[in-house]
Amino acid sequence: MTSSVSTPVPCLLGPTASGKTAAALALAAQRPVEIISVDSALVYRQMDIGTAKPTAAERALAPHHLIDIVDPADVYSAAQFRADALRLVGEISARGRLPLLVGGTMLYYKALTQGLNDLPAADADVRATLDADAARDGWPALHARLAAVDPVTAARLAPNDAQRIQRALEVFMLTGQPMAALLAAPARVDESAAGWRFVPIALEPSERGVLHARIEQRFDAMLASGFVDEVVKLRERGDLLPDMPSMRCVGYRQVWEYLDGAVDYLTMRDKGVFATRQLCKRQLTWLRSMKERTVVDCCDPHATARVVSLIEELL
Repeated sequence: MTSSVSTPVPCLLGPTASGKTAAALALAAQRPVEIISVDSALVYRQMDIGTAKPTAAERALAPHHLIDIVDPADVYSAAQFRADALRLVGEISARGRLPLLVGGTMLYYKALTQGLNDLPAADADVRATLDADAARDGWPALHARLAAVDPVTAARLAPNDAQRIQRALEVFMLTGQPMAALLAAPARVDESAAGWRFVPIALEPSERGVLHARIEQRFDAMLASGFVDEVVKLRERGDLLPDMPSMRCVGYRQVWEYLDGAVDYLTMRDKGVFATRQLCKRQLTWLRSMKERTVVDCCDPHATARVVSLIEELL
């Protein structure tokens, strides 16, 4: 493949438990593919079970990228994803192989295809100040502070959503403008994406109940495979906190709460399933706003074959 205006890059998107990995590996069995993960949880090392990370055997079937690249104590942004994904698309194509983007973090996909809003980078001093204020007054107080300067953003955040409240206040303190106004401005698109045409193929359910059942079965399988022990080991590191982005991943925050003794095991399990279903709902909302996507019914027993066929037609 050579970079040109018409070079298509297939992007296999979909909510959790929709069968993306199976479809991607089916394609890899037919042609030389390298998979670029579009998933904000798979970037973290030591988080394997609760993220449903592809197994070693699955990763041996095709090279996988943007998996296990960040320590759970660190942060990985949509801007970093965009830069990494564009670099990888070019490198994989130069090797004569097919770059295949696979995942369900729609914010990453949006950043890749539509560019980035001109938001300031994180500032350690500002964050330290806000952390100190929160330790003294509590995050609901900082949420109230945000509501005074950026009511639009505050209205969509829970009073204890520490990560997002901090970011919104940080943006205001650095720019003097509400984050909602900056996000509403036209995205900044650079030339690094020129030459690629990202083509979304979406695995979506014709019956939401089928996907909900899959989610429940998969969460139970994670628990049976040692998910709780995985979080115990992460806690034992001593440098992770429940409000970090890694530990706020679906499933991890519910198990953390259980290990804190705040809920019993069955409640943790039910809350984990519910949170995963809510994630699925948000992912589907993002997808359905993408009018250019091609939809494949993930409830169809022939969904994997359909995805492979669509990608082959694209190429």
